[in-house]
Amino acid sequence: MGTLKVEKNCNGIEGLVVVEPQVFGDARGYFMETYNQNDLRDQAGIDVEFVQDNQSASKKGVLRGLHFQKNFPQDKLVRVIKGEVFDVAVDLREGSETFGKWYGVTLTEENKKQFFIPKNFAHGFIVLSDYAEFCYKVTDFYHPNDEGGLMWNDADVAVEWPMPEGMTAEDLILSDKDKVNASFKDYCKEHGMA
Repeated sequence: MGTLKVEKNCNGIEGLVVVEPQVFGDARGYFMETYNQNDLRDQAGIDVEFVQDNQSASKKGVLRGLHFQKNFPQDKLVRVIKGEVFDVAVDLREGSETFGKWYGVTLTEENKKQFFIPKNFAHGFIVLSDYAEFCYKVTDFYHPNDEGGLMWNDADVAVEWPMPEGMTAEDLILSDKDKVNASFKDYCKEHGMA
């Protein structure tokens, strides 16, 4: 059983949690628990059942997001095992006092931080290092026809994305889907919140 460093309700957004596991290191290297259900529940207040693990690799300047699930929302526990990313969550919970508000955290292989994002948030990240490997646990299985997205640079959400060294916003690498994600205003209209 390890001792976690826990930051709850990041930027005043209820439910967002940054977790830093205890790392035991010596001349040989290090050991840490990357997931302990009891510690997450008891120390971080995260009491969910994860059913799937995912991993992606991306090169510098790749921006993935901002993604959400429409009918089968997932809680996510994300971390970086190689490189560095800036990871972002946007509150899309109807009736939330922080609806539309975002929070971002730098996740690296060195800081070993993990970011818990509850259901009904949009999520995305930008790769700041030359290469990054990103791992995450989710609480529902992948449903290919259930994906939604917000435009990464939507002016109403106004995420302050750090740019990878030597790059500008025009240099970022997005999927074809992410290039045509909805605006925040369109998302609100579609969900009867305009």
